[in-house]
Amino acid sequence: MTIYFDARFIRIDHHDGISRFSAGLFSALQKKTELIAIVSDPRQLEKIPPCKSVLLNDPTKASELFIALRLNRLGAQQVFSPMQTMGSLGRKYRLVLTLHDLIYYRHPAPPPSFSPLIRAVWRLYHLVYWPQRLLLNRADAVATVSETTKKLMLEHRLTKRPISVVYNAAEQIDGEVLPKQRPKGQQTLVYMGSFMDYKNVETLISGMADLPGYELLLLSRVAPQRKAELESGISKNGGSVQFLNGVSDEEYAKLIESSVALVHASQDEGFGIPLVESMARGVPVVVSDIDIFKEIGGDAATYFDQNSGADFAKKVKQLEDDFAWSTKSKASLEQAKKFSWNNSADALLKIFSSK
Repeated sequence: MTIYFDARFIRIDHHDGISRFSAGLFSALQKKTELIAIVSDPRQLEKIPPCKSVLLNDPTKASELFIALRLNRLGAQQVFSPMQTMGSLGRKYRLVLTLHDLIYYRHPAPPPSFSPLIRAVWRLYHLVYWPQRLLLNRADAVATVSETTKKLMLEHRLTKRPISVVYNAAEQIDGEVLPKQRPKGQQTLVYMGSFMDYKNVETLISGMADLPGYELLLLSRVAPQRKAELESGISKNGGSVQFLNGVSDEEYAKLIESSVALVHASQDEGFGIPLVESMARGVPVVVSDIDIFKEIGGDAATYFDQNSGADFAKKVKQLEDDFAWSTKSKASLEQAKKFSWNNSADALLKIFSSK
């Protein structure tokens, strides 16, 4: 089976969620079947293993409407895209599209980097579901990255096509890295994620007042205005909180491995890659009690009331016992194994193999 894999959403600077999903899934899938990468910039090929490729249009251009005609001429029989926007007019091949989550229907604020026109279209698009239905029903099958999103898609009747779960995953770590013991000395908690309102970082900050001896490290880049808002909460509540304003992948890994736990208070989430990245290193996660985190964290995670800083602090303290921490550490490592690019590649191949 030869699959044309839409790799045009791979970023040439640094990965975002779609880019990381594309590169990780491509690398695993290539070990199982022949792939031809569809790229719009030759530099995208530097992010994936050596492969056959075709250079086609930028997926954001009007020429996207006619990409299927070009793929027909290339003899494509099986095509996969990690997005749902790929053009399909006149296609003669089997097409699998992807919808990652529905989070922007509940939180429609567009990324601030977008132009005013794109921001306006973004908001209008997420006011109703029928445009999404039009996009998804053009495919032969639809993939999504979690059972939680699949359930929501079914509830909102987003497609008449079969929906399959092709899990998101994290980079593979060579060998098992189960920590020998609970970290001693400086007690750090790590947060990796944006600072959008629904991420609910305020609950983490408020809970630090009840965690003397701990320091909360906020790893991601933060806008000055948003940082000032959060710092006012630190001044009001107390507690030790440090803004690192961006870290490298290597720094991120070291900070997780030396922390007591990765923490997250999100009120809503599309997936939660940081949870998998932490659990894969045997580091427990203490997270808000929402459906997607329960799917990812299973029994290995420790859950708290997203609206209660006190409950957050209480659940962190439950891991102060060495035995309790080690038990969660072992369970985390096992839970993380469910989310591998190898398993996701198998799930995608199953979609193409089905009739």
